[in-house]
Amino acid sequence: MNFLSRNEARQFAEAWLPAWSGNDPERLAGFYSEDAFYLDPGVPQGIAGKPALLAYFRKLLAYNPDWVWSQIEGIPLEDGFLNKWRADIPVGTKTLQVVGVCFVQLDAAGKIRRNEVYFDRSELLAEIARQRPD
Repeated sequence: MNFLSRNEARQFAEAWLPAWSGNDPERLAGFYSEDAFYLDPGVPQGIAGKPALLAYFRKLLAYNPDWVWSQIEGIPLEDGFLNKWRADIPVGTKTLQVVGVCFVQLDAAGKIRRNEVYFDRSELLAEIARQRPD
């Protein structure tokens, strides 16, 4: 059993979270192990394996190239941390500030082997629908 310190969780997040911005899915996927498991509200059943994860990241980041993610707090857990985060997500003429958490579990090489993302996306979906032309 291995626990990251709060400082180690912060350092990991400072390297990893910027990879979510700028539409560079290969860079982001580089933080994940080959057998990684990932889920978020868009894929609640989850995605297993880096090839499937990379395909998902390509679509997700292409749709959201300018969002910016930052850590609010890292809470140490076994083999990783709970990441309380904030995302600034541009939607049309507005930028939404969304707060959520994700579970990050690392393998022995320091790659993400499990990442589960949880947040209330109702405001985000409502704003996307509002910005669509009729």
